[in-house]
Amino acid sequence: MKLSIIVPCHNEEVVLPELLNKCVNILHKLSIIEYEIIIVNDGSTDNTLKVIKQLITLNNKVIGVNLSRNFGHQYALSAGLSLCTGDRILIIDADLQDPPELLPDMMQLMDEESADVVYGRRVSREGETFFKKTTSHIFYRLLSRLADVEIPNDSGDFRLITKRVNDQLLKMPEKQRFIRGMIAWLGFKQVPIDYIRDKRYAGVTKYTFRKMAKLAIDGITSFSISPLKAAITFAFFFSFISIILMA
Repeated sequence: MKLSIIVPCHNEEVVLPELLNKCVNILHKLSIIEYEIIIVNDGSTDNTLKVIKQLITLNNKVIGVNLSRNFGHQYALSAGLSLCTGDRILIIDADLQDPPELLPDMMQLMDEESADVVYGRRVSREGETFFKKTTSHIFYRLLSRLADVEIPNDSGDFRLITKRVNDQLLKMPEKQRFIRGMIAWLGFKQVPIDYIRDKRYAGVTKYTFRKMAKLAIDGITSFSISPLKAAITFAFFFSFISIILMA
């Protein structure tokens, strides 16, 4: 079996060496010899690209992808998924909030359940502000109520998927990418694994309020026709009012 690890990153020069060290140690414990670690540099403005090049010289199984500008997390993730060749693919952020140490349990659960997706489900979030915890909670519940497909609550992109899931994911032509929703839409057997999300290893979050809001809008508009229904309802209502005013 070959394992691919996809790591989208933006301004994570301090974290990357520690992430690589943790991943390699875990892979060795699992006796996984065939692997690739694809690090996607999403238009970083610090020394992230330089660090990636250094990591490549230390480990020939590291693959660096340098995007021409900052496209955003979901596009960087899509770029990594389009290049990976593993039988199973681990999606993980560079900030070490999602623990790579969970990989052995995810692999075991995938085998036991004959699942195609094992997604991380956060039972608590360490080191995050009350505002971010509250808005995330509201977003997932709102999306769950509005979406036409069941998207698991409190789950990000941290997950282990099989190659056949990724093959189908890459065939989807959506330009507004909301990966966790797209994977949920595909079906297959998907099982959760609970974990405590750690605080960032270093640096600050790259998800500003603006980026979080955009992700939320993309998620809701991509997987629910409720906004369209609301727009049509308002259109008819105001058209009716306009006719009365004209009369």
